[in-house]
Amino acid sequence: MTAQYFAPVASPQHPRSAFADRHIGPAPADQDRMLAAIGYSGAEALIDDAVPAAIRTDRPLDLPPALSETAALERLRELASRNTVLTSMIGLGYHGTITPGVILRNVLENPGWYTAYTPYQPEISQGRLEALLNFQTVVSDLTGLPVANASMLDEGTAAAEAMALAHRASRRKEPGTFLVDADALPQTIEVIRTRAVPLGIEVATADLGGGLPDGDFFGVLLQYPGASGAVRDLEPVAAQAHERGAQVVVAADLLALTLLRPPGESGADIVVGSAQRFGVPYGYGGPHAGYMAVREGIQRQLPGRLVGVSVDADGAAAYRLALQTREQHIRREKATSNICTAQVLLAVMASMYAVYHGPEGLAAIAQRVHRHARGLAAGLREAPGVEVVHDRFFDTVLARVPGRAAEIVEKARLGGVNLRPVDADHVAIACDETTTDEHIGAVGRAFGLDGAPPAGALPDGALPDGVQGDAFGELRRESPYLTHPVFHRHRSETAMLRYLRRLQDKDIALDRSMIPLGSCTMKLNATAEMEPVTWPEFADIHPFAPVEQARGYLELIGELEDRLAEITGYAKVSVQPNAGSQGELAGLLAIRGYHAARGEGHRNICLIPSSAHGTNAASAVMAGMRVVVVKCDDGGNIDLDDLHGKLAQHGAALSAIMVTYPSTHGVFEETITEVCAAVHAAGGQVYVDGANLNALVGLARPGEFGSDVSHLNLHKTFCIPHGGGGPGVGPIGVRGHLAPFLPSHPLRAEAGPQDTGVGPISAAPWGSAGILPISWAYVAMMGPDGLRAATESAIIAANYLAARLAPHYPILYTGRNGLVAHECIADLRKITKETGITAEDVAKRLIDYGFHAPTLSFPVAGTLMIEPTESEDLAELDRFCDAMIEIRREIQRVADGSHDRGDNPLKNAPHTAECLLAEDWKHPYTREEAAYPLPALRDGKYWPPVRRIDQAYGDRNLVCSCPPPEAFED
Repeated sequence: MTAQYFAPVASPQHPRSAFADRHIGPAPADQDRMLAAIGYSGAEALIDDAVPAAIRTDRPLDLPPALSETAALERLRELASRNTVLTSMIGLGYHGTITPGVILRNVLENPGWYTAYTPYQPEISQGRLEALLNFQTVVSDLTGLPVANASMLDEGTAAAEAMALAHRASRRKEPGTFLVDADALPQTIEVIRTRAVPLGIEVATADLGGGLPDGDFFGVLLQYPGASGAVRDLEPVAAQAHERGAQVVVAADLLALTLLRPPGESGADIVVGSAQRFGVPYGYGGPHAGYMAVREGIQRQLPGRLVGVSVDADGAAAYRLALQTREQHIRREKATSNICTAQVLLAVMASMYAVYHGPEGLAAIAQRVHRHARGLAAGLREAPGVEVVHDRFFDTVLARVPGRAAEIVEKARLGGVNLRPVDADHVAIACDETTTDEHIGAVGRAFGLDGAPPAGALPDGALPDGVQGDAFGELRRESPYLTHPVFHRHRSETAMLRYLRRLQDKDIALDRSMIPLGSCTMKLNATAEMEPVTWPEFADIHPFAPVEQARGYLELIGELEDRLAEITGYAKVSVQPNAGSQGELAGLLAIRGYHAARGEGHRNICLIPSSAHGTNAASAVMAGMRVVVVKCDDGGNIDLDDLHGKLAQHGAALSAIMVTYPSTHGVFEETITEVCAAVHAAGGQVYVDGANLNALVGLARPGEFGSDVSHLNLHKTFCIPHGGGGPGVGPIGVRGHLAPFLPSHPLRAEAGPQDTGVGPISAAPWGSAGILPISWAYVAMMGPDGLRAATESAIIAANYLAARLAPHYPILYTGRNGLVAHECIADLRKITKETGITAEDVAKRLIDYGFHAPTLSFPVAGTLMIEPTESEDLAELDRFCDAMIEIRREIQRVADGSHDRGDNPLKNAPHTAECLLAEDWKHPYTREEAAYPLPALRDGKYWPPVRRIDQAYGDRNLVCSCPPPEAFED
């Protein structure tokens, strides 16, 4: 392919970049037709009427001119070349791993997996739900606990969530004390501290090698193996903790658990950790799938998402998210967690790594890792002036070298290996799946041994003494794991490839059709943006490697932060939060820190409009604030009278207001500047939720029209893919007075303000740094004109859909001139009252038309919130409108009696091929009406794998690990 293919010249009539012309779906002529349908002759007139003048910026985006794909990739290559990829034997929860090629290409690099959305519509998510159930089974089996969730954000935040869960399970009303083993990962300890402070929980650390200290604790966290590498028996400490009424949390290494006694067999109540070393690259810290498993009795308090097994309308086994009442948009301030983004794509990779290797393969990898660690330890014991501190370890050897740590670490670095200097007298060396005898030899030379591998190293085929003998003694694992057939059937690459394809084909992702989810912004994730993620220079950098080895990363991060600050009008941006929910928390903690620094720590009231995203309230509670709800008026706007009343009532204690703009109702509220001014006058801060920033970029800047802080969803506006429900990145932008209170990190001073920062929000210094090249590339290739054009196109598309659908479905909220912002809400409540057909029936019927449903019953029950994004072309927009209009005709047939009210294509949707082929077709409508309501569906028909799933059955009969194959038999 020539450079001309990748970088054609932009049209002089449309000066935005050629990439922008491909990212934006409707061609200029198509946009003209869309504008005519709305009633406008040009985009500028529509934007002037839709976007309030009070928020419009008076200056264009000051960003570099757009780059072509070729130029952007060349620049990223240049940045990547400034990173130095050494063999990192640092450990601390991050390990070298080998991603099987079949998983790399067919999951991580496959849009069928990475463009999928969170499986809230389970009928079209059976493939990724099965993969997540496999993940839960892996975690449950290895930890020895009965229930595991479908991933967390990382190990540090999982441990912090475990602290909160332990407190709930203890049923104590007072905050109390959480005790953490001093041998826990340092970043985990600090993330726990960050999360504990606003909740009033005291975090104490102690060396628990000799048992529990005196004191009262509601929970205890142990690291297994410890950060130092030590493997200790958990049972004595767990027994002591239970005697005192405390919950036991264990942060455990999944690979080590193939050889070590599971924590669940030693008394653990909760086990957390990371699945990173199951085939997921470093990525300079993420994204990686954290995990959590719990004992019987507290599974219904488990944070995050839980995949369960239920049945469909025909009684067939089917997967779905269990216990969905915990979802934050339902529970709001009563939510147990603000985890709205799991790490689904990475959990899928980890689960497939286990499927690929099976229990024998995982054990072999663990044995090889342990063999190298034992060989290294044996050699170091013979080196002069070296003491191996621990006799029992899995992969990490701690060497005592009085006064020589820095010297040894530098010698190893010159030999191509990064070691971890624990202090001036100790060096830690962590072995992993990628470790070779040559690496062990290089480490030995750094310690003063000769060039041969240290004594005790064994050939690749041999097992070390004690792996099946006394290396772990009574801690050796005896119980089986991964016994389900799925972990034994796919040994050949052919079988694995077909298994992945079979699961992928069950789902609807962006590679199949548009996903018109309101507030979720499912738009194009271009191949050129995605390509750099797997480059070794980005993928293979340890998050705690010396900063001089990550110069390219730091430059990329700095450029991205600066460009996001320019786009939003803020003074400073931090990319550390690794999900939108974490960005919310970070922003609120910054506000909390600001008030405290001014001697106003008593300010703890957070005003939240009733229309807000559900995570807002959960985040406010986790930030130690008390939620007060502000009403919305009949137009969906903040009720100013109610706002002023709440300000008068709570002004002295007001901390902040959290506003989503444009509103969750899909409207540009005219009074936003008045809201901001009133809150500021009362001494509060304004938090603008950036979930809908894609309707503002290039037109308005939150930092200019009155906001003090926002989180930005890079997985929405800035093109990081959802990956089935994660990865996500939720950086925050702040005005200058809040900059001192951005996230910091204990192991990297460069990551944030050390003296005044709120502490780490995620385990890694720059969060999910490995996917930041995606957003960097998007901004670089769109350029200032393309970014603004994308915003305009999103607004045009939403208003076009509203105009086409309004004659058939009432559009619930509009702004001035009857216009919407970037999304619109179709109101089915009157239709339901008249016909019995619900919004859920329409959502399920859309599956028969080949579409993922819009957002169902949020923010208003009985509605569908629709967002087309700028990436969908006119043909796809019309295909969706045609489907919705035809469904309305089907509803009318119910209304006029042509269709039975209880037995019709909508109530029975979706229809599988199997149900349509049944010999005894009893329905009063034809099979053709069920399968092909529009002629175009005969070309590339999507067939759902299951019929409508019984949600209540799955909650009453909770099954959250792989069921036996017999469960799927007729």
